[in-house]
Amino acid sequence: MNKPSVVEHCPQGFFTYTTSCGIKDASLDLGVVFSETPANAAALFTQNAFVGEPIKIGRQHIQSGLIQALVVNSKNSNVATGLAGHENSLKVCRKVGAEMGITENLVFPSSTGVIGRPLPVEKILTGLDNLKGKLKTPADFTGFAQAIMTTDTYPKFVSAKVGKASIVGVAKGSGMIEPNMATMLGYFFTDAKIGSSDLHRILKSCADKSFNCLSVDSDTSTSDTLAIMANGVAGEVDLKEFEDTLAMLCTDLTKMIARDGEGATKLFTVDVIHADLLESALKIGKSIINSPLVKTMIYKGDPNWGRIYMAVGKTFGVHLEEPEMKIIWGKDRSLNMLTTPVAELHKYLSENEEIHLTVDVGTGTHSCRVYGCDLTEEYVRINAYYTT
Repeated sequence: MNKPSVVEHCPQGFFTYTTSCGIKDASLDLGVVFSETPANAAALFTQNAFVGEPIKIGRQHIQSGLIQALVVNSKNSNVATGLAGHENSLKVCRKVGAEMGITENLVFPSSTGVIGRPLPVEKILTGLDNLKGKLKTPADFTGFAQAIMTTDTYPKFVSAKVGKASIVGVAKGSGMIEPNMATMLGYFFTDAKIGSSDLHRILKSCADKSFNCLSVDSDTSTSDTLAIMANGVAGEVDLKEFEDTLAMLCTDLTKMIARDGEGATKLFTVDVIHADLLESALKIGKSIINSPLVKTMIYKGDPNWGRIYMAVGKTFGVHLEEPEMKIIWGKDRSLNMLTTPVAELHKYLSENEEIHLTVDVGTGTHSCRVYGCDLTEEYVRINAYYTT
């Protein structure tokens, strides 16, 4: 998959700042994006019952529909840290607000990293000293993408034009990923003029077709956040064109996250077609890409179609008719699992870094595309020694 090397289309009116506070090591671990004016904003959050303290505050601050600064730290998620953790997140918002001369309610916080460890807030507050004098323009979204990484192997960002406006999207995610209303961390910034209610509707629609169709390991994080800021500097845009473009960028970031799953060597795309309901198609697709047996099969290119058969059949609560189902490999849908020689299937599965599967359920008219990856020894190594 092609990885962009630079942000080609940078929205006007945004500034960035990144630094290393030494939360875990010397790599970048703090990023700020600031808009020259309060920006219309919307956000989606994890549905995990236990959420990080920054999410609790972010949910409150986004209610006004206006955000002017976004502050993110990596290496520590500030989750399960109690009242002290909540106060620490508020301290970060107050610090950004004081440095920039805005109210703390216009600051949107996020954190990602290890769960259950106290946030080293003094290091972060020190890192935010003289923030106004350190902001960069034009904004360095590549650096911001680097600052929010944890186990990611490369920074993830995309950009595009919509009329006179630009959109840039930045995301991080590699493990503990099965989004539900969001992704691990994802942010979009645009200079288009769009109201917060339209932004929320558009963001939800785009997430449902991209990030919510993604899974690396079936685990929904406590810190998942997806947000968008629109400062209006470039003026109004066609909303349909904007939504179509944002959907494309969301899908591109979704593929990057799946392809960069912890230890992954392959992007695994599954189309479930002719299902009775859209919900059924999504459930079936998630059942396939989350199956450890299917994921290991993809890793070494073993054409064991019984594992696909099993994964579809264990999707409880959906309408299935065994004789109607077809399992087909290939982007062009040319390799039928039952009629294609095993050697040819093995060649396709083992020699390609992007694997496409189509499951024709044959019970209706609904379809859904989901994104996942293979499961390798490296995933076990990364997560067995994550905090040691």
